Amino acid sequence: MARTNGIELCYEIFGDAAAEPLLLIMGLGAQMIHWDDEFCRQLAARGFRVIRFDNRDIGKSTRLTGGKRLSPVELLKLRFLKIPVDAPYRLSDMALDVTGLMDTLGIKSAHLVGASMGGMIAQEIAISFPQRVRSLTSIMSTTGNPKVPPPTREATAVLMAPPPATKEEYFDRFAHTWKVLRAGSFPEDEALDRARAERTYARGLNPAGVGRQLRAILASGSRKERLASVKTPTLVIHGTVDPLVRPEGGKDTAASIPGAKLLMIEGMGHALPIPMWPQIIDAIDKHAHAASDKTMH
Repeated sequence: MARTNGIELCYEIFGDAAAEPLLLIMGLGAQMIHWDDEFCRQLAARGFRVIRFDNRDIGKSTRLTGGKRLSPVELLKLRFLKIPVDAPYRLSDMALDVTGLMDTLGIKSAHLVGASMGGMIAQEIAISFPQRVRSLTSIMSTTGNPKVPPPTREATAVLMAPPPATKEEYFDRFAHTWKVLRAGSFPEDEALDRARAERTYARGLNPAGVGRQLRAILASGSRKERLASVKTPTLVIHGTVDPLVRPEGGKDTAASIPGAKLLMIEGMGHALPIPMWPQIIDAIDKHAHAASDKTMH
């Protein structure tokens, strides 16, 4: 556990202590174990000190309070009247959690890899604390630009579903959620759904926290204009069939950050399926090491 920004974050480190630090930031309502152990080990094997952690309000990190379940009325107000949603904290606060974790670990700057909401937090750090970021990889994320198409109806239903009442219902929901988000047939991942759900459940669920994280995203507005100031070497990775953060979200991110590279992965939804790991890990590896080589010379 690390004390940072007035809270405690649960974290775990893979790889050589002397290797270049690479910080993995997970998405909405997703514990750090959604960066699969084996995924982390494979990244560490490429010469990184890989750090994953639970964001505030999830897993073993501090649970906050306040904020009611999001109502459809608030979402409509946001969408059509541009009336912002109230939130106990914002993505900028979650960005300070991350820089605080880095301080605790004695890390001046790191490679940041963020998935979904984690990509938004990583973008926020690159905008506000550029000196802390060696390279930025934004995966299945977006700029907050309201012109990006909304999630599919099915993905929205998964996101807005009321919390499951029983453990079994949770396991069924977990499998269904990932089936929708993976947007395709991935037998290797489907075979792991039950074990992953059990591990997630055992570490502790916090539905109210997920609601607060969602509020944080919606209250933070668009980063599009501010992203124009980012000079950090940036890689944007996105799936061509992402039902939650549509492919346009990745394209908008890459278009908003000067010099950003865009990698669209054919047939990838809103998940990191095992068959796509080689492509994703290769891309992160090449991007981060190239960024380091530039700063070394």
